[in-house]
Amino acid sequence: MVDIAEREDRLERFLAEEGYEAVWFARPNAFAWLTGGTNWVDATADAGDAAVGYLGDGEWTVVTNNIEAERIAAEELPAELSMSVAADDWYEADLAGSVAARSPTPAAADFDVAGLDDVNATRLRLRLSDEDLAAYRDLGREVALAVETVCRELQPGDTEHEVAAGLRISLAGRNVDAPVVLVGGSERASEYRHPTPTDAALGEYALVIVTARRGGLHASCTRTVAFDPPEWLADRHRAAQRVEARALAATRAAAGRDDATAGDVFSAIREAYADEGYEGEWREHHQGGATGYAGREWFATPGSDAPVADGAAYAWNPTVQGAKSEDTAYVTAESVEVLTDTGRWPTETVDVDGVTIERPAILES
Repeated sequence: MVDIAEREDRLERFLAEEGYEAVWFARPNAFAWLTGGTNWVDATADAGDAAVGYLGDGEWTVVTNNIEAERIAAEELPAELSMSVAADDWYEADLAGSVAARSPTPAAADFDVAGLDDVNATRLRLRLSDEDLAAYRDLGREVALAVETVCRELQPGDTEHEVAAGLRISLAGRNVDAPVVLVGGSERASEYRHPTPTDAALGEYALVIVTARRGGLHASCTRTVAFDPPEWLADRHRAAQRVEARALAATRAAAGRDDATAGDVFSAIREAYADEGYEGEWREHHQGGATGYAGREWFATPGSDAPVADGAAYAWNPTVQGAKSEDTAYVTAESVEVLTDTGRWPTETVDVDGVTIERPAILES
């Protein structure tokens, strides 16, 4: 459930700071952040079929077309808030035109609307509310349960496509969809950092990687299952665990500083790789970053000035050729809470830079 009063407070501050009369959101992740619902029919579209606008002083409106208006009003908007829904005939105006015709100015939007400035919703939604965190805890556990249930049944002869299908079914049964499902068997996991599923059999081991979402929130996790693993797998997996733990420790430290950036955390990640004996390995794959109402709200890069918020979600995903460590965590200046944890998967304790954390071990099957 969305805390509308909390969202209004954030948007009121934004309008006052920027001098706007209104702000509009049509990108699906921002629409979900504000309403808890979905605004798309075509999941591949950058903007959905409806835009939600905040006009200040508690006034909300949703603009869409005549095809979607009734359904969105009945099924996608929070019951505790009376949001007016305005609709144009689908053949007379596109969404941007409908918003432009109704918006006071000056105003901003997260999609291209003539006469309105651009706004990136990440800055507004990065810090999670109490309601967000409660929903995230439920989602994280459900995603991890779905992934781990499938992983426990894997066999060396299973194909990557079969595993991916099982993951999507397991997630869908929990009302969770998955924008990202990667499965790499032993032939491909060590070759490709993003092993999109193929007809190849798993073989000696499997790397299973998911980013899943519900209610706009995204949860990422990776699990490794070994049947007859190569000798190097345990060492590389342990190195990836330690890099991830150091990334989380650096995030916690950064969350306690007003001037901390993603670049600061990235520096700690790069140093961690070197300390583990894999200097330069970070160049082979992105390392993750902030998450929440997007798979990644930002990706950490060298020198990035993206903000590290206190009370936000992060998903770091270091890789060491053929191995990966990844979970979604809620991080404050005082603590690190892993959200994609079931308590049912074997773990190993990692203690680095003042953070002691349990990381998923390789499941021996």
